[in-house]
Amino acid sequence: MREVRALGHALAVTGSMTWEILWALILGFALASVVQSVVRRSTVERLLGGDGPRALAVATGLGAASSSCSYAAVALARALFRKGAGFTAAMVFEIASTNLVVELGIILALLLGWQFTLAEFVGGPLMIVFLALWFRVFLRARVLEAARAQAAKGLAGSMEGHAAMDMSVSGPGSVWRRLWSGRAITAISHIFVMEWAAVIRDIVVGLLVAGALAAWVPSTFWRHFFFVGHPVLSKVWGPLIGPVVSLLSFVCSIGNVPLAAVLWNGGISFGGVVSFVFADLIILPILAIYRRYYGTRMMLFVLGSFYITMVSAGYVVELVFGALGLVPTGRHARISEVAVQWNYTTVLNIVFLLVAAALIVRFLVTGGRPMLKMMGGDPGDSDGPGHEMSSHMG
Repeated sequence: MREVRALGHALAVTGSMTWEILWALILGFALASVVQSVVRRSTVERLLGGDGPRALAVATGLGAASSSCSYAAVALARALFRKGAGFTAAMVFEIASTNLVVELGIILALLLGWQFTLAEFVGGPLMIVFLALWFRVFLRARVLEAARAQAAKGLAGSMEGHAAMDMSVSGPGSVWRRLWSGRAITAISHIFVMEWAAVIRDIVVGLLVAGALAAWVPSTFWRHFFFVGHPVLSKVWGPLIGPVVSLLSFVCSIGNVPLAAVLWNGGISFGGVVSFVFADLIILPILAIYRRYYGTRMMLFVLGSFYITMVSAGYVVELVFGALGLVPTGRHARISEVAVQWNYTTVLNIVFLLVAAALIVRFLVTGGRPMLKMMGGDPGDSDGPGHEMSSHMG
């Protein structure tokens, strides 16, 4: 009976967190779908040649306008590298795609507070700068060429089909005019549904794990683990351990934000939360994909490089935000069990569930269902995802 009550408590906490962030998730993915509907894959490929400052700046902007699914970002980065993008630019695209997207910022603000959203959008560019400098100094030509040869083999990873899909809308007229066309609404609905399909596993797992940790792990464990009684040591330890916890969690994309909320309430430092959220690109399943894409040596180099730059960005954010008085003094992330009430959260959930329902209906009636089967497929297949999209939207 005790086990049943414990499981019920964990599921109740998970349900509460889901209810609190549901409208924000729908809003974030809807906005991201609008952005992606005007950014063409051919534009991304054309602008990412080389590893100079301009290419890295463009990679950052285009990554922020791309899919927030970590697996799709990794697959697309490999595709860009194979088509001539610099390796540093491809990795920068990955970082921006998973850490500088609007949906992540919204969920961070809702669960943890606006300071964490600001920290994410300050720390992300810092990590990109650190990574570019690190690659310039330490990335050897022989390792890069070996990675290029391995990438040229085109071995499949995960979400290859989704990464290859181009659902953007082109044509005459201004961007705003195109976005109000029927073709654009169809494109937005397709992107919206497939973005959800790409990340729903990570979101569900992240919420379940966060609920279990919040309900079952006593606060005394977290206080000892994060050295809460030692302020200086806690700030040193947080950014170092944050990526390690993320690496072992198997949860990436938006799904690691609920876990970040649990860690924050448990006592991890502000910079530790930042480095933890950044580390969705070095979880064990993605490291296995790096090894398949680029070989073992490049996988280990990427792991070490990402870890060092994540930790460094966490430290800088900790110091700067602490000096400016922007680090929250309380630890009140929304992970507790609460009853559903008639308040603004309920109203927003109803409104955005209706928006989601409308987009899903549009997706279904415009022939989107077959595309779901192609998300994990080989983009090299005939009549691939891009062709399928154009045939349904033509």
